[in-house]
Amino acid sequence: MASQVYTIPNLLSMLRMALIPVFASLLYYGNAKLALFIFVMAALSDTFDGFVARRYKQETALGSIIDPIADKLLMTTAFIMLTMPRSMDPVRHLPIPFWVTATVIGRDILIITSAAAINFMTGFRDFRPSLLGKMSTVIQMLAITLILIAAVTKITIFLPTTYVVVVFFAVISGVHYIFQVAGLMKESDSERQ
Repeated sequence: MASQVYTIPNLLSMLRMALIPVFASLLYYGNAKLALFIFVMAALSDTFDGFVARRYKQETALGSIIDPIADKLLMTTAFIMLTMPRSMDPVRHLPIPFWVTATVIGRDILIITSAAAINFMTGFRDFRPSLLGKMSTVIQMLAITLILIAAVTKITIFLPTTYVVVVFFAVISGVHYIFQVAGLMKESDSERQ
């Protein structure tokens, strides 16, 4: 049992979760440079844990649960903290506009509540991450990195485009996920018959 819990990918996911309050505290106390460093380390740990899990066959049931939870907690914390008016020095296009954060978090809430409702009503559990969903997460991580770089350098001209791209992928991946789940449910029903 311990070998299924204490794998390198699982430990990296747990480390990512442990870095979240550190990241949030650094932003709260105005240390954008160190917050940027911590965020990049956390984002790289996400890439590295997936690679290690596949390459060394360390994929576990626990990992399939805590990895996306760690990602969502990190991204939700980052968007909320960077939307708060006093989380950094005010410069043009910062903090993140509320509509961007509302779209990103709203998409996640929609997916989680839809999955929970479907599971409750039908017992269906075969929810798989979509390629667009993974792309949306990568884009969000890159966007937060760029936003933190903008906060440090005060160069913010690219931020409006960054916000539009984040929202576009959040909406598209959310809609796609709903259609994907509907397809998986039909496939599951036809296999049972």
